Amino acid sequence: MTTTFDKREEGFEKQFAHDEELRFKAMARRNKLLGLWAAGILGKSGADAEAYAKEVVLADFEEEGDNDVVRKVLKDLEPKSISEQDVRAKMAELLAQAVEQIKKSG
Repeated sequence: MTTTFDKREEGFEKQFAHDEELRFKAMARRNKLLGLWAAGILGKSGADAEAYAKEVVLADFEEEGDNDVVRKVLKDLEPKSISEQDVRAKMAELLAQAVEQIKKSG
């Protein structure tokens, strides 16, 4: 027998899974946008910029949190004198942009 509580719990589980999926998509999109931003600073364009953005997205799978992405981008941008604060500020800006893009795409 399914109770109201069971249905509610199932609803919460589905919402949590949906939220986690949206979070994952937003972070991946943010990392791609960050990669494209950094690629532009590095003078990359077209396929080179896309390939670099993919490297940034893949860097996020090295460890939990954002430090792996920050470390990669900072290392690559070191000759351009971009600070960690600059990278983290750009990440925050791009996360908001990524969330908006995901909301609009359905």
